[in-house]
Amino acid sequence: MPLALLRRPDPEHLEVEHEGASLHIALRRRPTARRITLRVSAATGEVVITLPSRTAVNTAQRFAASHAGWIAARLARVPARVLFEPGAEVPLRGEAHRICLRDTRSGAVRVVRENDASVISVSCDPAHVARRVRDFLTREARRDLAEAIERYAPRLGQRPTRMTLRDTRSRWGSCTARGELNFSWRLILAPPMVLDYLVAHEMAHLREMNHSPRFWALLGDLCPNVEAAEAWLKRNGSSLHRYG
Repeated sequence: MPLALLRRPDPEHLEVEHEGASLHIALRRRPTARRITLRVSAATGEVVITLPSRTAVNTAQRFAASHAGWIAARLARVPARVLFEPGAEVPLRGEAHRICLRDTRSGAVRVVRENDASVISVSCDPAHVARRVRDFLTREARRDLAEAIERYAPRLGQRPTRMTLRDTRSRWGSCTARGELNFSWRLILAPPMVLDYLVAHEMAHLREMNHSPRFWALLGDLCPNVEAAEAWLKRNGSSLHRYG
């Protein structure tokens, strides 16, 4: 009988101790992996250990335990989560806004000014504040993305067949061979030039489905803020995942 059939199912997670704290590590197997790897997401703090097909879980446990100090140090650098709750500050188009629950009766979410501060004013049952804020931010993202697409379409002479919003971790936008554009709703948290650049980037892929010199030349013609937006995302992009 093959060894793989005799092996117990892998646990979903491993636990290791470091200085009195328990570290939670997701376990993954990848047939193409040649060695054990550890990754700590700078965006979410998720710790993942990846194993080759034949590596024993006990070996992974020892490996993780031997790197507990490294894991803890990486986790210490992950920004604290900011929940969508009354009193929290979140960026909207790159500017800080405080979430305020103005009433427990159902009403529209709106942006107002209070005492020289920008406020996302929510009216709903307190248990629904997080969902209402996220829905509001998603609608704002959809509106800004659609407006940017409409600005670029005449200049490019092409438009997408569809636009969807997701909460992706690995990329801010993508373009499919069918001409569909996908974006992270979290772009609404960044300064407008960043969202504008991502739209120009993915729109350029409608014509050049690559990252060739022709693609970058086309993108440079469409968008004047390529370098500034790329630099902002490199410095600050992972921090957008701390919200919500």
